[in-house]
This record gives sequence, structure tokens and C-alpha cells, in this order.
Amino acid sequence: MNENNVKEYSVELKPKSGMAMLILLIFAELAAIAGFVLSAVFIERHTALLIAPMIIFGVVGFLVIPILMCGLRSLRPNEAYVLTLFGEYYGTLYGPGFFYVNPFSTAINPAAEKVLERAAVAAATEATSKGTTATVNVSSSKRISLKEITLNNDKQKINDQLGNPVMIGTVVIWHVVDPAKAVFNVDNYVDFLSTQCDAALRNIVREYPYDESDEGDEKSLRGSSLEVAQRLKDEIQCRVSVAGIEIIEARITHLAYATEIAAAMLQRQQASAIIAARKLIVDGAVGMVEMALERLEENKVVELDDERKAQMVSNLLVVLCGNDSTQPVINTGSIY
Repeated sequence: MNENNVKEYSVELKPKSGMAMLILLIFAELAAIAGFVLSAVFIERHTALLIAPMIIFGVVGFLVIPILMCGLRSLRPNEAYVLTLFGEYYGTLYGPGFFYVNPFSTAINPAAEKVLERAAVAAATEATSKGTTATVNVSSSKRISLKEITLNNDKQKINDQLGNPVMIGTVVIWHVVDPAKAVFNVDNYVDFLSTQCDAALRNIVREYPYDESDEGDEKSLRGSSLEVAQRLKDEIQCRVSVAGIEIIEARITHLAYATEIAAAMLQRQQASAIIAARKLIVDGAVGMVEMALERLEENKVVELDDERKAQMVSNLLVVLCGNDSTQPVINTGSIY
């Protein structure tokens, strides 16, 4: 979504003190009750013109003050209210504290409503299977949490750059930085984030092989985990900025070949390891043979012709490169 087409919200409210308004409304309610009682006591001793205002004040107090008390709202640390007034955005209330706002304003949080709907559907399904009555114990809070939240999506099967199916799981740490955008720009910012994380992960995984090639100069999912995590974070951040969400960290928590090719890939890795080990052993053995021949010639211990040198090289390579220990054969006669 183009950022220029997104309406900027984030109007921070400067509300009145909720405690002061609460005390004022309590005194007003007590005054209304006292006026109504006094009007009933003195109704026979005074004229209707004196009693009527007291009765009207008491009745209005009973009706209006409870409505005014609807404007009292409290917030805990790292929480916010997104308020609307008759369908229009009214402002964002940040905590913590006890505040008084327009009593006709309404707090909205689509994510909490979705959670309540899902809980109700799950409870109804379970109750139907058991033949009991459905009960929902999830509270639909209208507060928007600004705390850091961990999103741990299910593992996905994705094809890497070489087309091999890979099982990969990620964890994303995020928080809401613009509650109004989170409420108005997307239907449900939690589901929106989860979907965008899955889409970004698929795009990133398709650009890397699972493991590096034999040359070792290619970046891979297993060998370049830090770079992949940073690219994943940037990709998700670009997608969810419209919802007023900031990505703090994104990293891979699970990485493995899919079940159908895991055995074959394990054999391939074992074969590569064996070949690399054999190559190292052969390189070391050749170096040791060269060193032995040079030392014999320098110290003039024995003079060997080409045939004897070839035989000595063969014997040394067998001893040095063999898997099992060799059994020496001692020659008690002449070497010729």
C-alpha cells in the first residue's frame, strides 16, 4: 500500500483529570438526590413554583450524571485508547492514569473483537460436540497494547532457491507505535502482521539455498542466518508500516529439510563430509612423504633409485591414508 494514500492519524488527546471529575460528579449526584428529597419533604409547605425547580434538578441529575460518568477512563502503562465520536476519529488517549474524556466517545479495537468472536465460535463448537451450553470467558478489552509482543507463527514448508522443500519457523518481536493506524488502516492488525510475516518469509527463503555450495562462497539459510534475519526484519517492516507497527527483531527458530527429502540430504551431507576429510588426509600424507624423501636425501641416509622411491611412496601412502592400522613386515635381508 502506498504510504502517501494513507491518512495520518495520531491525534494525542489532552484529557482532564478523571479523579477531579469523579469527585465533582459524585457531589452533583448527591446534590440531585438531596434536592429531590427536599422537594418531597417541603412539597406541602411551599408553592409549586419553588418546588418544581428542585424536582427538575433531581430528575435531570439522575438521568444526566450517569451518562457523564461514561467519560471516565483508566489506562495502565503501555496502553492506549483509540476514540471515535459519532463515527469520526476523536483522538488517541495514552496512559497511564485516570482521565475524563467526552462521554459520547467510543473506544474501538477490532483485534479484541476478533479474538472474542473466535473464542465464541470455538466455545460453541466444543459445546456442540459435548452437548453442553457454550460459555466464553474472554474479555473484549478496548485498550490497545503498546508492549513488545512475540509472534511465533507455525512452521512452514517452503522451497529454497534450489527447489528443495524446507521446514522453517520464525519468531517476530513487535509492538504498536501508532494505535490509530493499527485500528483504522487494517481490519485486524494482529492477523495482518501474521499474514505479512508468512509472505515475507516465503520471499526471503526463495532467494537462498538451504546450505552453501562446495565452493563455500555462496550465502545460504544455514550459513548466513544473521543476514537472512536482517532481511526478514526489513521485509516485514516495509509491509506492516501501514498498520503502525514496528518490528523490533525477527529471527529463524527452526530450519530443517522437509521429511520427504531429509534422509537423502543427510546422506549427501555425510558424503560431502567424508570426501572433505579424505581430501585433507591425502594432502597431509603427500606432504609427509615429500618431507621424508627430502630428509633422506639431505642427510644421505640411503640412496634410493626411482623404483625404490616409488615403492616407499606407495607404502607410506598406504600407512598414512588407511582406515585401519597396518601390520609392518620387517625385511631382514637386503633391500635389493
